[in-house]
Amino acid sequence: MTPPSTLRRGRSNVARGASAVAILALGVTAAVAIPAQAAGSTLQDAANDRGRYFGTAIAGSRLNDSVYSTIANREFDMITAENEMKMDATEPNQGQFNFTQGDRILNWAQQNGKQVRGHALAWYSQQPGWMQNMGGQQLRTAMINHINGVAGHYKGKIYAWDVVNEAFADGSGGGRRPSNLESTGSDWIEVAFRTARAADPAAKLCYNDYNTDDWSHAKTQGVYRMVRDFKQRGVPIDCVGLQSHFNPQSPVPANYQTTIESFAALGVDVQITELDIEGSGQQQAENYRKVVQACLNVSRCTGITVWGVRDPDSWRASGTPLLFDGNGNKKAAYTAVLDTLNSGPGTDPSTPPVTTPPVTTPPVTTPPVTTPPVTTPPVTTPPVSGSCSAALTIANSWPGGYQGTVTVTAGSSGLNGWRVTLPGGVSTNNVWNGQISGSVVTNAPYNGSVGAGQSTTFGFIGQGNAPSGATLTCS
Repeated sequence: MTPPSTLRRGRSNVARGASAVAILALGVTAAVAIPAQAAGSTLQDAANDRGRYFGTAIAGSRLNDSVYSTIANREFDMITAENEMKMDATEPNQGQFNFTQGDRILNWAQQNGKQVRGHALAWYSQQPGWMQNMGGQQLRTAMINHINGVAGHYKGKIYAWDVVNEAFADGSGGGRRPSNLESTGSDWIEVAFRTARAADPAAKLCYNDYNTDDWSHAKTQGVYRMVRDFKQRGVPIDCVGLQSHFNPQSPVPANYQTTIESFAALGVDVQITELDIEGSGQQQAENYRKVVQACLNVSRCTGITVWGVRDPDSWRASGTPLLFDGNGNKKAAYTAVLDTLNSGPGTDPSTPPVTTPPVTTPPVTTPPVTTPPVTTPPVTTPPVSGSCSAALTIANSWPGGYQGTVTVTAGSSGLNGWRVTLPGGVSTNNVWNGQISGSVVTNAPYNGSVGAGQSTTFGFIGQGNAPSGATLTCS
């Protein structure tokens, strides 16, 4: 496969060559500045000029939307299937694989000259129903067979796999997340990586997680220790994925670049895999700039993927977290990203890459409360006042599952806490922007207060078929 650093390089190399000749003729020994005419006009071109890729997550169901597909094709050169390559989508019945939707995204990417990140081979969530109640050796064997089946099907076609997704717990412990996969033995992550290497030797193998952006967080340190151990023992791991979901409650940390540098110093690439930043205007633009600049400053930060194309395509649509608005217009955040890419450290020989210094592990401190994209914390009953309504929309679906978004709208007196009862037949334990107990979802700590006539949303991953015409109860 063609590495990202060699994509679409002809234009910029010619321009650099001409500049270099002119500078040598003048006897100037300073670093070569890239001329204005060589600046990339799209995200993928600007990133390629820095030896990196710039990607997005694609939902197959939206590829028929011409605005969506046009932006995706023009701006991005690395494609991640949003749900279509996950466990429930690819092996809905044990031993019976279904690659129809995953292949659709892969084929679209290949037809348009793009590479693909595979997401994800082993995860505690979005497991098919037949796997959810498994344990012990039976589950271990099923995991191995799943990795062999999926990675084997896509062998030689995937740039990098998120081999294991979100295996570490939030909080101050820095340990593993309790799950049925963890219950098979603490070596399950190592087994997954070794199996993936054998199944698809050419692909880069990544560990991917959220809330690992702040270097002082216990969760970040836990992942760091695992990666360090794997590298020391020869376990095949090539990269670490930082999901980087940010919002006002969980902002871009001041030590974000330190985190990237620290993982890179272990001898792995760092990829920003699911970037979205809630907000708008110049503040959102500045936050995107910080993330992109931190990646450019570390030579082994090899690429950035935003999790969706336009704001309404996002799983956090109410937070308008992406680079394009609902009409496909470029936002201030887009301009900030493009300008940062065009002015960042280049890959020209006269612009040496930033070296990654040795990093010592700081004492682990208890992290602040963050808002992860997937969480199942203990539920407490909030105080509730006022009336409300709730409406369910299906944001995306695939064989064996779907993504639902619930909009909670306050009545004339506003809300101080809310509770929504999901309709019968909805099965989920994967909720964000809310807390679930049984079939009842209550507000998260940060979105219980809703002004009169205003709305907030929460999302969930459902199992089985998406409900049609469902009625929700809100109080």
